This record gives sequence, structure tokens and C-alpha cells, in this order.
Amino acid sequence: MSTATDLRQGIREHLGQFSLHVLLVFATGLTIGSERAVVPVLGEELLGVTSFLVIGSFVVSFGFVKALLNLYAGKWGEEYGRKPVLILGWATALPLPVILIFAPTWGWITAGNILLGINQALTWSMAINAKVDLAGPDQRGLAVGIDEAFGYTGVAAGAWITGVIAAQTSLRPEPFYFLAAVVVLAFLISIFLIKETVQYAQAEGDDDHHDANLPFNEVLKRATYGDKTLFAAAQAGHIENFVDTLFWIAVPLYLTSQGLGIAAVGVVVGVHSAMYFSQIATGGLADRIGRRPPVIAGMFLAGAGVLGMVFVEGYLLWAVLAAVSGLGMALLYPNLMTVPGDAAHPTWRSAGMGVYRMWRDSGYGVGAILIGLSMEFVNPEAAFYMTAILMFLSGAVVYVWMEETHPDFGTHEPPAPATEPPTGAIPED
Repeated sequence: MSTATDLRQGIREHLGQFSLHVLLVFATGLTIGSERAVVPVLGEELLGVTSFLVIGSFVVSFGFVKALLNLYAGKWGEEYGRKPVLILGWATALPLPVILIFAPTWGWITAGNILLGINQALTWSMAINAKVDLAGPDQRGLAVGIDEAFGYTGVAAGAWITGVIAAQTSLRPEPFYFLAAVVVLAFLISIFLIKETVQYAQAEGDDDHHDANLPFNEVLKRATYGDKTLFAAAQAGHIENFVDTLFWIAVPLYLTSQGLGIAAVGVVVGVHSAMYFSQIATGGLADRIGRRPPVIAGMFLAGAGVLGMVFVEGYLLWAVLAAVSGLGMALLYPNLMTVPGDAAHPTWRSAGMGVYRMWRDSGYGVGAILIGLSMEFVNPEAAFYMTAILMFLSGAVVYVWMEETHPDFGTHEPPAPATEPPTGAIPED
């Protein structure tokens, strides 16, 4: 049996398994990206959906399910290990291409996206926790940056590939044959090639520390409102997913209404997501300068890119501003995730990151509702204005409340433990 001293951490030491988890998170991105450019247009052109709010319903179902499962994925990852949860996540996605190909009404696609939400929550949660397990505290920011970079590069590639396929063939079924191949391959890799990593997190922590082994309900409180820094991260994660939702719902419909073809829409949406690849650099940067500066810069840059899209016209300018907002997301996305990773004791890190991801990804559902309402009852541009303003306000909260959590030079300290009675003291009645 391996001892704690045998369990050396580091990306180089575990390059094979780390690389497999990078491949799997790329597949996770391909899975959701395969819907980005095609499905909203499919709803409008093939299924006759005219309401922006109804079109947004498939993101609402995805967002709330993913948020809830993120919460429990972290908990299950602590209890049962990362690999079983990962396999379950890919098994859940197996029916999705069939539903998208044969769905007779929009309601079927909305229901099918529940499966996508489960898939994304379980697979992405376990992929990121496995990378953090293997990398160790000194490379945590880099590990998260690599994870998010390849995941969102997958989103970009999926949007671009399915956009091209749809332009050359039709909106369905051909784009979803590609999706089916991705899901089956990822499922097989998870079963036959992935190894368990939870033991590295268990060996990393000191079980005698006062912050170790918090009960799940205490982790939920701590990561939600019991710590101002973690609250600042959670609310920022919630709001920044409005940007991602905007590029999923509003941007394709807005650009097609401006006369842009489906292949070009796929490129603009893909350019935004492709900028997330720079998270390799921004995650590593945060290991050197701290998490707080890139998070603050990213919140305001992403908001500015979104706001600018309604003030310009033309394929090139839309693509440039999509890239600007994508760069902002690349600055903030991995480093917000690293904040609870820094602040949590290793014995409950997976659960703590799950709570953060719950609040972050519920932003898909809330964002889809607010964006749909804005487009339905005001105009498409209103969704861009609303998203940008909320990003600026959320960035201000981060600036005021978020402390630095970097393990070497951070200023953040966990809340003090509850005062315990002296040994031998008799509690009062």
C-alpha cells in the first residue's frame, strides 16, 4: 500500500494521466460546443420557435441541473473517488446525440439538455479535481489554467466544426454524428485508461488541522457566505457565466439577424471560446502574481468586449470584440476557480470547489432567463447592455471584498474555529 511519501505530486511526474485528463476535458468542451452555433438556429429555423425566452429554455435546464450536480459531484468525488463519477458523467451523455437528431419539438431538446448538464457537471468537475490532485499546490493555478484552456478550446472547436458541417449539409443530423463519436470515445477512455487520483488529495492535508474534515453543510456555508473572499468569488463566477450564456443564446441569434451566415456565426462564437486557450498562460501567471489581479482585470475586460459588440457592425469587428471578451474570461475564469482551491483544506477541497461551481453554473440558468427576457421584451441589444453592466458591478465587489489567496503570499485567512471549552471543563446546563 502506498504511503503519503510515495505519492509525489507534479504535472511532470504524472504527465501521462494528466494528459489523458486534458484530452477528456477537451472532449467535454467539444460536447457542449457542438450545440453552441447550431441548436439555437435549429430551434428557430426547423422547429419554428419564435420566442427568445423559449429558445433560452434549453440553457435554463442545462444551467440549473449542472449547478446542482456540481455541488454533489464534489461531494461524491470525495466519497467514492474521481473515476467512478467521471464514468457516470460520460455514460449520461450517450443518449444526447440521439435526442438532438430525432427531437420532434423544442421541449425534447430542453429535456435532453438536462443530460448535458449532468454530463458537464460530473466530467468537468472530476477532470479539474484530478488535475489539481496530481499537480499539487505549487502548480495549482497552472493545472486549472490548462484544464479550462483545453476545455474551452474544445467548446470553440465544437462550435466551429458543427457550424461548418451544418453549412455544408444541414442543421441535423450530420453535426450530431460528430457529437456521438466524441461521447463514445470519451466514455471508453474513462473506463479503460483513467486511474484514480483522490489519494493524492488525501495525502496532501493535515487531518489534525482545525480546518480539516469540515462537514458538508459547513463547507456549503463557508463557500457561500461564511467567508467574504469566497462569497466574492462565488458571485463573480455566477455573473461571469452570463457572458458565456450570451454567446450561447443571444450572439448567434443577434448575428444571424444582422445577416451573418451560420458558418461565420460559428467562427465568431468559436473565436470567443478559443481565447480561453490563453488560460494556460493566465493560470500560470496567477501562480506568480496572485489570483486577485487577473480576476479583477478579466471582469472589466470581458464586460467591455460584450458592450462593444452592439456599437460595431461587420464580421471582422464582431470577431475582434468576441476575442476581447474571451481574453477577459481567460483572465478571470481559471483564477476564480483557484480561489476556493487555495482556501479549502485538502480534505474538503473537492466539495468546496463543487460549491463554487454550483454558484458559478447556476449563472447559466439565471443568465438565460434574464437574457431571454431582455431580448423578448426589450430588444436583442438589451441583453448585451445588461450583461456588461452586471460584469462591471460584480468586478467592483471583487475589488472591494476579495483577498489574495495565493498559498505563498496571500492575505486571506480562513475563519477562526469555534471556541472550545478547556479540557476537563464541565459544560453548563
